[in-house]
Amino acid sequence: MDDLFTRLRAEEFGRLDATGQVYLDYTGSGLYPESLVRGHAEMLCGSVLGNPHSNNPTSAAASELVDRARARVHEYFDADPAEYEVVFTPNATGALRLVGESFPFTAGSRYVLTADNHNSCNGIREYAHARGAGVDYVPLDADLRIANVRPHLEGADRARANLFVFPAQSNFSGVKHPLEWIGEAQGLGYRVFVDAAAYLPHNRISLRQVQPDFLCLSFYKMFGFPTGVGVLLARTQALCDLQRPWFCGGTVRFVSATSEVCKPYHTSRGFEDGTLNFLDIAAVPAGLDWLERVGVDRIRTHAMALTQRLLAGMAELRHSDGSPLVRVYGPADVGCDCHGATLALNVLDADGVVVFFKEVEQRAREERISIRTGYFCNPGAAEYAFDHPAREVSTCTEEDEFDIHAYSACMQRRPVGAIRVSLGVASTEGDVDAFLRHLAGYRDQRFAPDALSALAHAD
Repeated sequence: MDDLFTRLRAEEFGRLDATGQVYLDYTGSGLYPESLVRGHAEMLCGSVLGNPHSNNPTSAAASELVDRARARVHEYFDADPAEYEVVFTPNATGALRLVGESFPFTAGSRYVLTADNHNSCNGIREYAHARGAGVDYVPLDADLRIANVRPHLEGADRARANLFVFPAQSNFSGVKHPLEWIGEAQGLGYRVFVDAAAYLPHNRISLRQVQPDFLCLSFYKMFGFPTGVGVLLARTQALCDLQRPWFCGGTVRFVSATSEVCKPYHTSRGFEDGTLNFLDIAAVPAGLDWLERVGVDRIRTHAMALTQRLLAGMAELRHSDGSPLVRVYGPADVGCDCHGATLALNVLDADGVVVFFKEVEQRAREERISIRTGYFCNPGAAEYAFDHPAREVSTCTEEDEFDIHAYSACMQRRPVGAIRVSLGVASTEGDVDAFLRHLAGYRDQRFAPDALSALAHAD
């Protein structure tokens, strides 16, 4: 392992070894380096900062920190300030909601999204439906990829407002989707929104080289701290075309209660509701600086080497009869630059039956191993991975008394959740080997359906 990451593990993330933790959920959240938290605490303890919506000394100091963070985001993403606005949001989901509720869908508009998408992107379809727009999902192939997106985008009415949304990297399978789709979709009459939340911890994006209309992220995914701060990077004209359904204090230049006059801002201020999380926003530049010092490319190389080690180790895990112990969803080859350090998998028992994911989660918790289980807020990728036909999904969710076990039984024992393992800057070979030992503990075991039922209802 690169000596840099050995040193970082000891200096910045020593709490992992001190508490005996194996952390394998970097797609859920990055881990904060100690130096970032200590440095921010020192800054706060030496400053007096007030609500930025004023010109008094403490407000001016806070405003300066927010402006500095906004400028640092422009710099980090190589975004021309004349071309892109930086809108601070609570997280990537907040950025998606801002665009979804404000996008000028009308009858005849199209909202196209890949089946592989976070639920926050799925949720935008409710705004599209409400305004009479058509909604279309781009299906996935057996590797949870999309060979050609163009046929699903063609035919849009260019006189209407059309939106195409996709993730730069899947939070389910780790598959990276081509950024070339941005220009292709724009050429076919779409505004394009890229969800970069899962992509950016190990990758850079230059907004001079690729130019989506909207891009969202959460900083805690990138460097662990602060939570509660994300960004919507929006092209200025695309932002101006949005139609906000309401306003609040900081988003307007002038409001009258007697005449009901409203003069909104058409810049980032028009989308930053209420008082910004200015104390945490002030930590953003230091976090981006830390990432650059370590080197995002170097982090990716480190995490992908560990991902390869994990995949190789899982391929060797077999029951006594030679049958596989693990099923991985998505492409088998992650050696190219078209996959991130995230894997979705399930454990197979000695009869080849998928072990209920809650059983795996419970055992891992007892061993102080942090993994994530379920759909990961990405039902589309899960349904393609598990072969869930749309008609059966609809039928199996009709009952009022819905629970995961009843759903599993209705789906004829198809998987209804998976295990996600994701690696990052503080990961080590020891973490990978600990999880492989955990998986080996299922060798030659069988799990009766009644036991799964009891476990499901226990939650």
